[in-house]
Amino acid sequence: MQRRTFLKAASATAVGAACAPYVHAQAKKFAGITLRVNGFGGVFDETLKKCVAEPLKEQYDLNVQFTAGPEQDDVIKLIANKNNPPFDMFLGDSPYMVLLVNAGTIEEIRASDVPNIKRILPGFREFGDYGAPFSFASSVPVYNSKYIKEPLTSYSDIARPDLKARAVMQAPSTFGMLLAAVAIAEENGGSVSNMEPAFKVMEAAKPNIVALADTTVAELQMLQNEEACAGIFWDGRAHELRTKGVPIVAVAPPKGIYSLTTYINVVKGTKYPEAARACVDQFLSDQGVLGLTQALRFGATTDINLPEGLRKDLLFNTPERNASKRTVDWQAMMANRSAWIERLNKIFRS
Repeated sequence: MQRRTFLKAASATAVGAACAPYVHAQAKKFAGITLRVNGFGGVFDETLKKCVAEPLKEQYDLNVQFTAGPEQDDVIKLIANKNNPPFDMFLGDSPYMVLLVNAGTIEEIRASDVPNIKRILPGFREFGDYGAPFSFASSVPVYNSKYIKEPLTSYSDIARPDLKARAVMQAPSTFGMLLAAVAIAEENGGSVSNMEPAFKVMEAAKPNIVALADTTVAELQMLQNEEACAGIFWDGRAHELRTKGVPIVAVAPPKGIYSLTTYINVVKGTKYPEAARACVDQFLSDQGVLGLTQALRFGATTDINLPEGLRKDLLFNTPERNASKRTVDWQAMMANRSAWIERLNKIFRS
């Protein structure tokens, strides 16, 4: 071997030997750390474990622990224990983000700390630098094409006379119902500041509603068992019904689609902010975003290039459809939530 070649090889070996411990240390810099995260349970949490927790464990030896519970209860728990937070990170849907931000319980997340923040599509960060949106579900009109021959085209169609005793909606206390009410109000010239148009449509729809489902599962079962053949439901759940052989059509109303986004947050006061930011970056990676999109057909919030077969199953699958996602004033919804629930209960119970 020539001397120059030998010196190059020796230098490379020396550099490699010197770098190896550093690289290993960097890869395992979060070893022994466990991030506590609230969870939603079921397929949702199992998917996050596979697409977020397992890759972080492999890359950094970082543990991510999801604990399922009612989101509202976990929000209250976090706000009540701001000085000693029970979570390091928090999964929060759009309405609850209002409470988390107002209570000062979560940190801002910037692209300088989390590179994948730059990949979020325009319009999905509804709360400035707070929260990283990684998934969203849309509440849309649905119908069983086996029984409903005239397609539904709008949220307000829930009041069509031909749907008498044939429709199901979520209960007034759910965000599925409140989101539908906002959609109906805005379709009819109203707004979150003027919900009267929505209440009038709900009055007209009352003879059509055979049940107000307290849970998503209850509504799914009614549609699957053909106890109802129309309603307003989540797009991903409508896909689930189609996989079970129920010919449920999810409608994209031309005046816009109303959605609820799920955010991952870094809790203020966590002992592990750097590890938490690495976790946020994994949520927004292709692997993280693709998980729930594949499992539940929830919408993707980043510039991920989705497989064509999967794209066909999604409600939001073109730039034009993406542009139809309506902005919701979540602050106003949360401020008026109790009054809206009371009014809707009065309508359906009278």
